[in-house]
Amino acid sequence: MSIPAYQLGDHVTLKQIANAVAHGLTPIVEVESMDGIYTVRFHHANDVSELSDNQGRTRTFLGTGEIRDLLGGIGLTHGVLTWGDQCGDEMIGVPGHALSPDEMLASGTRIAFR
Repeated sequence: MSIPAYQLGDHVTLKQIANAVAHGLTPIVEVESMDGIYTVRFHHANDVSELSDNQGRTRTFLGTGEIRDLLGGIGLTHGVLTWGDQCGDEMIGVPGHALSPDEMLASGTRIAFR
């Protein structure tokens, strides 16, 4: 018995996510910025998959243009830009707490891929 195209692991390649999207998966796409380095996560059902290379290493990007082209090219139209360093400002005494994934998505900025 084969595994359905929409069952994804913790790490997925562009080819795997393209196949899943072609078979009806509609993930929430998160593009996270951490000090100018971007990573991509796909939120689906009750799981999250990170965009990785063929060796399983997390793909990183230096800007959103390449991400836009890659994801737009497989049929995804938009995502949410989040920031990994949204915690507070200890330099001026503003306390903070680490945001949950849901809080990060809720406070992110919508971005377009097409």
